[in-house]
Amino acid sequence: MSGDPKPISLKELDDLFEQVNNWGRWGEGDERGALNLITPEKRRKASALMQDGDVVSAALPLATQLAPENPSPVGHYMVRAGDLPGDSCADYFAIAPHGMANTHLDALCHYFYHGKMYNGVPASKVTSRGAEANSIEVALDRMVGRGVLLDVARALGRDWLEPGEAIYIEDLEKAEAAQNVRVEEGDILLVRTGRFRRRAQLGGWSPTSGLAGMHGTCMPWLHSRGVAALGCDGVSDVIPSGVEGGGVPIHTVAIPGMGLHLIDNCDLEPLAKACEEKARWEFLFVVAPLKLVKGTASPVNPLAMF
Repeated sequence: MSGDPKPISLKELDDLFEQVNNWGRWGEGDERGALNLITPEKRRKASALMQDGDVVSAALPLATQLAPENPSPVGHYMVRAGDLPGDSCADYFAIAPHGMANTHLDALCHYFYHGKMYNGVPASKVTSRGAEANSIEVALDRMVGRGVLLDVARALGRDWLEPGEAIYIEDLEKAEAAQNVRVEEGDILLVRTGRFRRRAQLGGWSPTSGLAGMHGTCMPWLHSRGVAALGCDGVSDVIPSGVEGGGVPIHTVAIPGMGLHLIDNCDLEPLAKACEEKARWEFLFVVAPLKLVKGTASPVNPLAMF
């Protein structure tokens, strides 16, 4: 059950990598990773889940204010405005998408394991000019499929999990049972910890000091279920993770090993409310990154359609 993260040695981390390793599974030059599991047939079936015509966004507002979870605020500048001479307005945004404040999609080049990224590509393929392999571009038209929300906090009878509280496989399966839903191959899985409900009631805190999320031992379950992409209202990893020397194993192992794209910092409160009202936790889910050539991430506005 959820609780403090159990320790994971570096040897155990290597063992976890081998259990979830997808290198070569879809060919030597593959850069899509687990997104290959979202087949055209999976998309066709997922489209039938849109019955009511309701759409729910799972994106946070771009974080323009300095905060404990946002040391690098988004820069939003007006180029033209109505309080200045002229007949139009325009603005300029500057954003560092990685971190714990903005809803973003991690590319498969984002993390390396023993000097290699997904499919055994050397880390040196990411240079000061950007990613020559496994960039965010491969996800441009791939993340349309069945979304499943596992509301772990709700399944445990709570409004939120506390910072640093780890989610284990039994917690994920408890949420499945409570919601009468099962995560299947090709699904985009979303995991709710209640982070933003907690923030709304108790105020913000630095996630680096503690953040609820999945323990590293959940990775074989994600692999065996065939999860195609993973999102969370945190960063999927529990912080601190319990890994020897620190680290975030779902980022450092699942991204380069499984080829698993992660959607970090989703606002899952509106979606959780909609799911509970409709008594269904599956939906057509669309995540479209910007076409950032050689990019390592992109801000996104994930949409759940009922």
